[in-house]
Order: sequence, then C-alpha cells, then structure tokens
Amino acid sequence: MKVEFSPVAKDDLLEIALYIAQDNPVRALSFVEELETQCLLLGQAAGIGAPRPELGEGVRMLPHGRYLIFYREHVSMIRNERIMHGARDIGSDDFDVTG
Repeated sequence: MKVEFSPVAKDDLLEIALYIAQDNPVRALSFVEELETQCLLLGQAAGIGAPRPELGEGVRMLPHGRYLIFYREHVSMIRNERIMHGARDIGSDDFDVTG
C-alpha cells in the first residue's frame, strides 16, 4: 500500500532531527531514518497500532521509542499525520482534518 507523509508530519521529522542534532548530529540522522522506515512499514502492516478516535476520525497510533507515529488508513494509502514525542500534551487540535 502507498504511504504518504502530511506536510505537518514532514515538519515534525525535521524538528525532531534539529532537536536531537543539538547534542548528537549523527544520531539525529539515524533516528529520523528509523522513524521514516517505521512509517513506511505501515504500508505493509496497516491496522497495527492503537486506535485513537479522540484525536480524530480514523487516527491510529504506533509508538517508536519515546515518539508516537499517528496515521490514518485510507482505501489505497496510509497517511502519516504526525510524529510527536510521547511527553507532549497531544489533543485533537494537533491534527488537521482538512489537509
């Protein structure tokens, strides 16, 4: 199944990389690659992770380390909506239902 990243998810990955790079630039690159790989694997294993209906219709969550991958499954694709640190106060306002 095809896998896409929302514009906000792409921004999330960049912010994660920049944050980690402050202490360890090499690890920043490898960790973001791990996150991207995990997101792409959703195309082969759609439906894994926990449903999070309180965050929006069809939102599912898959943890990776201390980060959470939020995605929606559509008929012919997976769309990664957000990638966020688990310590954040995450609510439905973090998800763009129009984009």
